[in-house]
Amino acid sequence: MINKILLPLDGSKLAECALPYVMELAEKLGAQVTVVSVTNHTQGYWPFEDPSQPSGLRLTPVGVCTMEEHAANYLDQVTAQFEKKGIKIVKKVVCGKTAEEIIAYANANYSYLIVMSSHGRSGPAKLMRGSIAERILKSAHIPVMIVRAPNC
Repeated sequence: MINKILLPLDGSKLAECALPYVMELAEKLGAQVTVVSVTNHTQGYWPFEDPSQPSGLRLTPVGVCTMEEHAANYLDQVTAQFEKKGIKIVKKVVCGKTAEEIIAYANANYSYLIVMSSHGRSGPAKLMRGSIAERILKSAHIPVMIVRAPNC
């Protein structure tokens, strides 16, 4: 039985094309919806004391997550319509590589279905940009529902 649905959103109108499908499924199945937004790492530098350096400091590269607050605010806005309908909603912002983080979150939180939108690209456009939806579809160990949304 599908009682946990994972909906990845990135802030784009394309990703939001999956919203009506998820809402209908959640209502009919009585499922909890987890909406996940993945923010990316940006490379930064953090100073550490290092007596071997002339300045006494060493700059060490660190990954810094950006846009977390913006993503959380976005999820609050998008999920309001779910809450009005009484659908149980969980909002989560994670940091990392998009496809990998979505799959890891789905596995760690026992999701039963991933629902997401896709451009439906093929040929050179797909090769140039890659496809997060395709990576998730190939790597996920649970069912994935892809909403093709070029004209949504």
